Amino acid sequence: MTALSLPFSTERLLLRPFTPDDLDDLYAYQSLPDVARYLYRQPLTREQCAQSLTRRAAGTTWAEDGDDLVVAVCPADEAKVLGEVVLKLASARARQVEIGWIFNPAYGGRGYATEAARATAALAFAELGAHRLFARLDALNTGSVRVCERLGMRREAHLVENDLDNERWGSEYVYATLAREWKAGRAQ
Repeated sequence: MTALSLPFSTERLLLRPFTPDDLDDLYAYQSLPDVARYLYRQPLTREQCAQSLTRRAAGTTWAEDGDDLVVAVCPADEAKVLGEVVLKLASARARQVEIGWIFNPAYGGRGYATEAARATAALAFAELGAHRLFARLDALNTGSVRVCERLGMRREAHLVENDLDNERWGSEYVYATLAREWKAGRAQ
């Protein structure tokens, strides 16, 4: 597997590597309790966001289990970051790739997450040679459930109270699609 060709564009969006100049935009959504709750962690501090940007700028070789690629999602005509899409190499041998997204709720309801996830998923299959693309999400995260369903992913699992955040047991859905299904148009 190799890394994605970055940047790449959709009809309305530019997906590109993060830069140090993105700190304010990243912090604007990563610091929100309503965002962090679905990630089973506390909101990030500004310092943690700065450290994250440094790690992201270092890139990945996309060769070993756990390697990830995080792209900033921006409007095609603006420098601001609306959110991010991440691809994580869950199994290099089996070509299993996890996809996830985090968006600033201020830009919700406009289809940006679906558009960015669809484009990133297509590249995961075409450029990274993924056999299976899957997403894990909190069962209460209805926005992400809708994104998975718009992508044509099937719900493969419902894990009940499988993780504990600070206040509650969380349940998780697993959605997935295979390369042959994606290519056949099921997920497009």
